[in-house]
Amino acid sequence: MTQWLGDAAVAHLRDVADWPDVGERYEITRRLGRGGMGTVYAAQDRVLHREVAVKVLDDLGAQADAAHLLAEARILGRLEHPGIVPVHDAGTLADGRVFYVMKLVRGDRLDAALASRTLNERLDLFLRICEAVSFAHAHGIVHRDLKPQNVMLGPFGELLVLDWGVAKVPGAAEVEAVVGTPGYMAPEQAHDAGSVDARADIYALGVILEAMLPALAPKPLIAIAKRARAPLVEQRYGDVRGLARDLSRFREGAPVDAYHESLLERIGRVYSRHRLPITLVLVYMIVRVILLLWFRT
Repeated sequence: MTQWLGDAAVAHLRDVADWPDVGERYEITRRLGRGGMGTVYAAQDRVLHREVAVKVLDDLGAQADAAHLLAEARILGRLEHPGIVPVHDAGTLADGRVFYVMKLVRGDRLDAALASRTLNERLDLFLRICEAVSFAHAHGIVHRDLKPQNVMLGPFGELLVLDWGVAKVPGAAEVEAVVGTPGYMAPEQAHDAGSVDARADIYALGVILEAMLPALAPKPLIAIAKRARAPLVEQRYGDVRGLARDLSRFREGAPVDAYHESLLERIGRVYSRHRLPITLVLVYMIVRVILLLWFRT
């Protein structure tokens, strides 16, 4: 008796038929997603018995995309940091397409993981993003496409900055005039992506920080985000460490460079920072006054 396959089964067979042959070591198990120049698959590493992700170039004839994919793999290979996805392997398929193997990232995107988090938890996450980006800048690498969708939060507290495919690397030739995502892209990137420096990433970080703040965020935090995303390059923080330092000072109850507080705000900040000793001193003084008045009567 003839048994017909359902539409879902046929679709799955077609999908499997398109899976790349990445050699004996890696067994493709499912498709994870498709980007601008490559498709990402989940695979089983038969040697180390672990699940990994494999990014494969889509178009064999796209030499520029092949160069980008290899550049991305080499960038990630240079950036050994807990906040940047590690690369395990790279190579060429039998059909000539390039691929690389990286850690399989599980979890939620930053923009989907903020709803249940307090302001302090959000600032913790943002400072960890700053650490990863600052590490890249120390190696001369500018991401150029920072946005919440490119930050992944794992189920055990992992935070990874992803998608370094359009990063600017020292000495590398530039082929595009414009790269980045509208809304997060610094104004100077719209004119010439090759001329930007680390302050373009600071602009994007300012946009991300602004999006992470609650509706009624403290004025100093709003000022920090505004300075980071200033339209003019020279008005921004000089480096990511300056941005992170201002945020840390806010959390410590210290004044921040981006915000000029009034006298009343300064008094309120000092009181909040030293609430207990100030309260004890005030109570002591009040008790002394009461006792003096009592004995005089």
